[in-house]
Amino acid sequence: MAASLRLGRQGILFGLRLSQFNKCLWATTPWQEQARHFFQSPWLLGVSPLKVQMPALSPTMEEGNIVKWLKKEGEAVAAGDALCEIETDKAVVTMESNDDGILAKILMEEGSRNVRLGTLIALMVEEGQDWKQVEIPPPDVATPSAAPPATQAATAPVVPPDAPTPPPPPKPATSGPLRLSPAARHILDTHGLDPKLATPTGPRGLITKEDALNLLKTSPAPKAAPVMAAPAAPSPVPTPVATPPPPGSRPNIPPLSIPGKPGAPGTFTEIPASNVRRVIAQRLTQSKTTIPHAYASVDCDVAAVMQLRKDLAKEQIKVSVNDFIIKAAAVTLKEMPEVNVIWSGDGPCALDSIHIAIAVATDRGLITPIIKDAANKGVQEISASAKALAQKARDGKLLPEEYQGGSFSISNLGMFGISGFSAVINPPQACILAVGTSRAELRLREDDETLHTQHLMTVTLSSDGRLVDDELASRFLDKFRANLEQPQRMALA
Repeated sequence: MAASLRLGRQGILFGLRLSQFNKCLWATTPWQEQARHFFQSPWLLGVSPLKVQMPALSPTMEEGNIVKWLKKEGEAVAAGDALCEIETDKAVVTMESNDDGILAKILMEEGSRNVRLGTLIALMVEEGQDWKQVEIPPPDVATPSAAPPATQAATAPVVPPDAPTPPPPPKPATSGPLRLSPAARHILDTHGLDPKLATPTGPRGLITKEDALNLLKTSPAPKAAPVMAAPAAPSPVPTPVATPPPPGSRPNIPPLSIPGKPGAPGTFTEIPASNVRRVIAQRLTQSKTTIPHAYASVDCDVAAVMQLRKDLAKEQIKVSVNDFIIKAAAVTLKEMPEVNVIWSGDGPCALDSIHIAIAVATDRGLITPIIKDAANKGVQEISASAKALAQKARDGKLLPEEYQGGSFSISNLGMFGISGFSAVINPPQACILAVGTSRAELRLREDDETLHTQHLMTVTLSSDGRLVDDELASRFLDKFRANLEQPQRMALA
């Protein structure tokens, strides 16, 4: 019994001494705790980012250009703040932030072009996090498909032994996603050079025009392989020599112009197209190839409109003839709702609202801002809306809702002295009205057979034959002319 008690007492004392030894051991090794904190710190793992991707700012947008960043790296951003300006296929639109945080990294600099939808353009971090330690996700680099080995023996040129050895091709200087300026892209594409061989010197790995020119200088020029002399034959057959083209004839393929050198006759310079220009080309091609255009013209006497303009000017009310044309077209659509239609995939669709789209020429191309509910607006209100929208269009500040959803278009070239022209329908609309300049003509009055002066203006209606046939288009123009020649009718409609 006494022996058992002694053994139990010794075991308890041994356990206490072992626990104290463990405490001392952990106390003397604080590096383990520091190592654990280091490997879990954002200095090693990085801060998890909030991704900012290229959004779809218009229904037809497929890619955009970064015009200007409105926030800098390290700057606080609140939800709804303007992040950057993006050029879409229609206009320059301000992109707003969806989250609160700090702008940590700009991945697509100002001037980046043809950025596809969904592309990562910037990174943000949450408030309170170290934005300098943001974790940059690896780029999605597609692995090139393995090409089958080509048989070089049959196609290899015969090179004499004493020929100089060509310099080895340069190794790719860049890895990951390539970022090229428009000029560099044009030079590399023109001369068939691999962009990966260029050494980028621009900010954040951007390949500049100078980098492309340096690569062009260092690239070995393709030389024609010398042909080995054939062994002498007993009866050689003369080889027919191709007849050179006569002087002054046009070559089949014009030579490319070299950047930095003056253009020679027969050369050309490729101009990169903006997103707006590409979309205009697509929609014009779609319109002329899928819509059966029909045309009808009529002369309108605008003498009453011009006299009314003078009377309003005396009261400091300034309106243009185009404002009366917009009003007359809207009132005519209200009187003839069968023309206020569009063509959808399933067929005609009647519209409840009358929104008039006016063509405005800008440096980036043609755009059609919309005067909404024009039939219920006065001429003075239409004039104010048209001026404001035209200025926003030239500045590239139109919002998507200001140029989408029109039901009828008007294009006026009268200020350029154009007497008459035919415009292309803007799908899915059914009609577009082309307006020429006004001119004074002498006409014979039918009642007293006397000559009098008329101020005539030619308008041409381009209509979709699937929706507006020739008879309906003629009745529309007749009613439009009546409304324009008698402005008081528009007030009563």
